[in-house]
Amino acid sequence: MRFVPNKTRYKRATETAKPVLPILARIIDASSCGLTHYLVTQYGKPFTDNGFGNWFRDRCNEAGLPHCTAHGLRKCGASLAAENGATVNQLMAIYDWSTPAQAKIYTDKADRKRLAGEAMHMLASGHKENELDK
Repeated sequence: MRFVPNKTRYKRATETAKPVLPILARIIDASSCGLTHYLVTQYGKPFTDNGFGNWFRDRCNEAGLPHCTAHGLRKCGASLAAENGATVNQLMAIYDWSTPAQAKIYTDKADRKRLAGEAMHMLASGHKENELDK
């Protein structure tokens, strides 16, 4: 019997629709695509999840970016969206997360970054808000 981690046991039974960003639409229009899939193998077949990850890894290595991964792009997108003000529910919709836990990781990190930026000046000596009234 093969061990399958809990997080990979569940496959979404329904498809979801997402709008395509204009810049991505231009790239898709300028690219050769399969009939029913945007990304296809050299044989015109849709990539499997692992197949795409391996293909992307090879392209990153060729570009001299061994630290980059397809999953890393997903994480980067979630971070950018959160830092630009996306809510937990918006991230859940974009990334098809069924519980808020994953989205909250990104919004909490963005909140901490924003709050630290807003508060750092309070460490400076002579900051009036930190002085006790005498």
